[in-house]
Amino acid sequence: MDSTQVEFGLDTFGALTEDSNGELITHAQTVRDIVDDAVLADSVGLDFFGVGEHHRPDFAVSSPEMVLAAIAGRTERIRLGSAVTVLSSDDPVRVFERFATLDAVSNGRAEIVAGRGSFIESFPLFGYDLSDYEVLFEEKLELLAKLLREQPVTWQGTTRSALSNQQVFPSTEKPMPAWVGVGGSPESVVRTAKYGFNLFLAIIGGEPERFAPYIDLFHRAQDEYGIEHRPIAVHSPGLVAETDELAREIVEPGWTAMRRRMGRERGWPPPQPGDFEAEIETGALYVGAPETVAAKIAKTVTALGIDRFDLKYDQSQVTHETRQTSIGLYGERVVPMVQDMLAGS
Repeated sequence: MDSTQVEFGLDTFGALTEDSNGELITHAQTVRDIVDDAVLADSVGLDFFGVGEHHRPDFAVSSPEMVLAAIAGRTERIRLGSAVTVLSSDDPVRVFERFATLDAVSNGRAEIVAGRGSFIESFPLFGYDLSDYEVLFEEKLELLAKLLREQPVTWQGTTRSALSNQQVFPSTEKPMPAWVGVGGSPESVVRTAKYGFNLFLAIIGGEPERFAPYIDLFHRAQDEYGIEHRPIAVHSPGLVAETDELAREIVEPGWTAMRRRMGRERGWPPPQPGDFEAEIETGALYVGAPETVAAKIAKTVTALGIDRFDLKYDQSQVTHETRQTSIGLYGERVVPMVQDMLAGS
């Protein structure tokens, strides 16, 4: 594998951090800290910085494009995208317009990562019915795919007004990369291939290797549709510290609390003793010293043959200072080690 072709990025959902006293900081300060994180990511040579969209109190970012535009003004080379844009409850025309504008102010660094999102708060907020969950995403993804061609669009569906030979502006200077975030549904993988998007796999639990069949399905679906093979990325949570012990000590309290909170919301069983360690050892949690995290990333990249690996770095109940230390270690030590491992494989 040519290690120079693999990209390395960071993603954040905009989760609130804590101050030195363990108190949650404000939404506003969290947004400012995210901008600083992206500036650091750019300075240590990372390829991509993704910002998620949420509409709930424990996350600070409801408008990723605004945050990314602020980042664009303070960075030089890092590519900027959403992680994800909740397309089901948005208007594809406005999504294209906002990202095309971001692309202009960033000198061609914008990327769209569209998805359903991991929460449902945006549906009632913007007046959508959850019973239309499937048709909303299907129709809006189809329309976004047409808009990305930057030609006059004629389209008709049930989720928004029809378009008749309508072109949308601003135009971009070169095509914007566009991805679909997928959590592991075969139908979603095939849909991503059908509409010609890049595949962005969210691997947040279990062995990463179990996603290999989805990547094979993506390739086969593209072949059946006569579409050129598109890039594939993986997004997984993690944190880098100087030692394995320190990294685990930092991440475990927030990871356990988050699992309990999400379990109550979604009907999951509470975490059991050993679950945290198992996710680090064989699952999708990239937590440890630089050497540990690098070896695990290299194993995932090799096993799945992916084009980009993104580390979701904003772990719960972790200070901003700790997150910035993790970003620095990831860019300056982990990524070079992964590149060396891939070059020697």
